Amino acid sequence: MPEVLQFKDVAVELTFKPIKNVHLRVHPPLGRVTLSAPLDMDKEHLRVYVSSKLGWIRREQKKITAQEREPEHLFITRESHYLFGKRYLLQVTESEGPPKVVLHHSKIELIIPADSPVEYKKEILHKWYRTQLRTVLKGMIEQYSKTIGVHPENFGIHKVRTKWGSCNDTARSIWFNIELAKKPKECIEYVVVHELVHLKERTHNKHFVMLMNTHLPNWQVRKRLLNELPV
Repeated sequence: MPEVLQFKDVAVELTFKPIKNVHLRVHPPLGRVTLSAPLDMDKEHLRVYVSSKLGWIRREQKKITAQEREPEHLFITRESHYLFGKRYLLQVTESEGPPKVVLHHSKIELIIPADSPVEYKKEILHKWYRTQLRTVLKGMIEQYSKTIGVHPENFGIHKVRTKWGSCNDTARSIWFNIELAKKPKECIEYVVVHELVHLKERTHNKHFVMLMNTHLPNWQVRKRLLNELPV
């Protein structure tokens, strides 16, 4: 578990790694701050370094927290929902049969028993989103694993609020945020390549950037688009 350095209103997650340089980052969608440092670096020096960056950290967090947010869903007919960047209207259809979700040209039809509570509607739609995202991820992972030259053991989908994806290079596994199902496929592709590259390069150093440039030349445009979309 990373150690937390507290600076009044700013909490910084500190992790020591076998790296040469310090890496300070502010992560969407909530403005989480991480600091990766070489194993032999003095903690007090790191405190001084972070203190000198507090203005930048707060500006980055302000930009992130000002980002547009998705409205709280009520799961009612004609409510807007997104799949892979496209807006659909939800249609709630009551039926005595088993629950299911059907995708139409301009709407997502949620077929459920009468008087189903909101949490039940949310659960059924959540499972459907997971299935849709898994299919897209599987194809992208198979494609880029070959070109990058890595072999992930498995991948999973979680509901998290601090990051779009994560990688465990020891277990050779990668994880993705279920909310990616609502984002454009080019943004999902960026996250997939990002995490696969981490199986070859653990840190965001020059080698990592070179690999990203090689396998997804416009990755920075996609990253910016993803971080500007409602969360």
